[in-house]
Amino acid sequence: MRVGVLTGGGDCPGLNAVIRAIVRKGVQEYGYEFTGFRDGWRGPLEGIAVPLDIPAVRGILPRGGTILGSSRTNPFTADNGVRRIRENLAKYEIDALIAIGGEDTLGVAARLVDEHGVRCVGVPKTIDNDLSATDYTFGFDTAVGIATEAIDRLHTTAESHMRVLVVEVMGRHAGWIALHSGLAGGANVILIPEQRFDVDQVCAWVHSRFRATYAPIVVVAEGAMPKDGDMVLKDGTLDSYGHVRLSGVGEWLAKEIERRTGKEARTTVLGHVQRGGTPSAFDRWLATRFGLHAIDAVRDGDWGRMVALRGTDIVRVPISEATARLKTVDPALYAEVGVFFG
Repeated sequence: MRVGVLTGGGDCPGLNAVIRAIVRKGVQEYGYEFTGFRDGWRGPLEGIAVPLDIPAVRGILPRGGTILGSSRTNPFTADNGVRRIRENLAKYEIDALIAIGGEDTLGVAARLVDEHGVRCVGVPKTIDNDLSATDYTFGFDTAVGIATEAIDRLHTTAESHMRVLVVEVMGRHAGWIALHSGLAGGANVILIPEQRFDVDQVCAWVHSRFRATYAPIVVVAEGAMPKDGDMVLKDGTLDSYGHVRLSGVGEWLAKEIERRTGKEARTTVLGHVQRGGTPSAFDRWLATRFGLHAIDAVRDGDWGRMVALRGTDIVRVPISEATARLKTVDPALYAEVGVFFG
């Protein structure tokens, strides 16, 4: 059997660990051959591929990013996209495909399986941790660690100058990174997309912090929105999945805080720093287990399924179930951390 592998969407720490595990077990235990498709769905769409064998995956476990490259290519918006994918899979004699990605990448995989009979298995990846049907996605733990370290460092400079520091982290529709890193880093305000925020209340928390002779840290997810406003956009452009480019809520909020409180405020946007660098031990562990179980799903012919973490077990779930809705922060969970605000 020859198996194709691709990594789509935003890069994240742990992708190489998945690729390594798939190839190592597939070659050593099942005698499979592997082809890596370059740059997400662009690879099978345009026929861009590289051979994958054990020497090709040697030494990649601790590396961030992906040796196969990634993109946000959507084959369903391309001319004759499905036909071109079918032709290129046949050209490279691909018997099955493993798609490693988030909501968009796996959404394409689900449609190819359900509507066009392509033999595909999914592996969940996103630093946002917003894929339902799995407790965690790899990349999330590393992103939280990076954001937490940044918040730790910003406390000292905030207190040195007694100014408000607003930290903008990733999170389009789900505030998992903001919630985890904000709580772990001792932030005084955490704002997430699931709960619209009141700027006056934020300013009241800021004043409360200053009255205690401490400088406040405000952590805000890029998709968070004020009660009386809209999502702040970087610009109006859309990607091939129809997503707008976010970034700017942190800067907007800092200006509002400064205008309303008279306190000096500065913004730090972590951006793609959260995606890069060496994966944490947990993300290497989870990504490796996902890869091992994904190749088992190929062996079993369990098409249209995604590997997922449930407790400490790796299980298989329908890809369509995992992409049907986003996993967002429960209001009760967000309410728990409210005792630390202000």
